Amino acid sequence: MKQFCRDHEAELAAQEPSPELLEKHLRKLAWLQHERLIHLIVVVMTVIGELFAADLAILHEETNPWAALFMLGLAVLLGFYFMHYFFLENTVQRWYHLAEKMEQEMKL
Repeated sequence: MKQFCRDHEAELAAQEPSPELLEKHLRKLAWLQHERLIHLIVVVMTVIGELFAADLAILHEETNPWAALFMLGLAVLLGFYFMHYFFLENTVQRWYHLAEKMEQEMKL
């Protein structure tokens, strides 16, 4: 995904703004927004799983070792999900600005 975004931004930088290029950019922006939505849903579900594991580890002592291991694994996974989600969010915001810049340059 990161390479996809880098390649697209390099393509935008190498070409003059045109309606076709803007259309292509907006289409890829829609794909990125969809990817961001899917990752948001995954992050929320992982947080719910983490809370469930914490509940098992704290309130049900008989499951404590396994729940703690499960909670640790989900915490690591959640860290990577957050990093990727923030990358997607920041990229979408940057692409919004690129689209606005392209629109302004084409009006001149």
